[in-house]
Amino acid sequence: MDLEKSPAPAGEGCLVVAIRLPVRIVVLVLVVPVRMAWDAVVVAGRFLNDTVFRPLGRVLLWVGRAVFVWPFVGLWRYVLVPLGKGLAWLGHMVVVLPALAFYRYVLIPLGHALAWVYARVLTPAGQVLAAIGAGVWTGLAWLGRYLVVVPSVGLYRWVLTPVGHAIAWCGKGLVWLVTMIVTGIGTALYWITRILLVLPVLAAWRWVLVPVGRVLAVVAREVGAALGHAWRVAGHLSLAVGRFLGAVFRWVFVEPVRWVYRIVLTPVGHVVRDIVLRPVAEAARAAGQAGRQALAAARASARQARADFRRMLLGEPAGAPVAEPAKPQLAHRREPTSPEARTLGSSTTALTKD
Repeated sequence: MDLEKSPAPAGEGCLVVAIRLPVRIVVLVLVVPVRMAWDAVVVAGRFLNDTVFRPLGRVLLWVGRAVFVWPFVGLWRYVLVPLGKGLAWLGHMVVVLPALAFYRYVLIPLGHALAWVYARVLTPAGQVLAAIGAGVWTGLAWLGRYLVVVPSVGLYRWVLTPVGHAIAWCGKGLVWLVTMIVTGIGTALYWITRILLVLPVLAAWRWVLVPVGRVLAVVAREVGAALGHAWRVAGHLSLAVGRFLGAVFRWVFVEPVRWVYRIVLTPVGHVVRDIVLRPVAEAARAAGQAGRQALAAARASARQARADFRRMLLGEPAGAPVAEPAKPQLAHRREPTSPEARTLGSSTTALTKD
């Protein structure tokens, strides 16, 4: 932490040097708790994000898909698409085909008839009417030229033009007079405004506001630099405190738990596994094998009893092959026979019996 007074760079005055050290001390005292609280909040937020928010978000995403997306996809695929295809087919059969037939067998012949009437009747009549209209228009144009246009041109040239020139000359003089009056009034208002407002404002800006602004800029710059310096120093302090707390937690909780797990619980678990669990598992497997063998023997006995009872009541079926007596099977010299199979009460096993 560089809180001592450092040599002032070139261009900085004594005011900057006098402000820097107190501002940095005060800002450091205020920023350190905020930075440590911020780091704690960041760590807690990362933990909650990894353990709570991200799994919860995945669950909510799956639920949202199951509740909103998949039903709409199924509705679109299995309801709306077939319904749309059916409506398209129905519209084609009910609207498109009748419209095509109406156009082909009604509108086209009607259009041909109207075209024949236009070519044979309306076109000659229109030509006659056009010739009559052209003659009427020519007469009206001649009358309008000599009754309206020629008198209007004379009136404009010999009456309105001289009067307009006189009015324009009077307007120019009036505009010049108004311009001179407005210019004089504007000049007077300019000098009055300059003397009463602009010069005092310029003096206040130059001799009051600029020096005060420079001092405030220096203070703001030093406060900003102090905030950045204090934030970095607080980050180092927060990192050191976090590492210290992590080391304390490790040596107080984690290492004793690891030692107990490694020195005590692991050997005890091995002993319990070797002495209790494995014998119990072997005994359970042996009991299960014996139970399966007994159940198989019981099922075989039941099937034989049903077969004997059926033969006793119904006799042998016609054409049924005569069952030959079962030949005795020679067991392997190292495998026990069924009467001598391993039991829970026997001390001799199949692996030790010769």
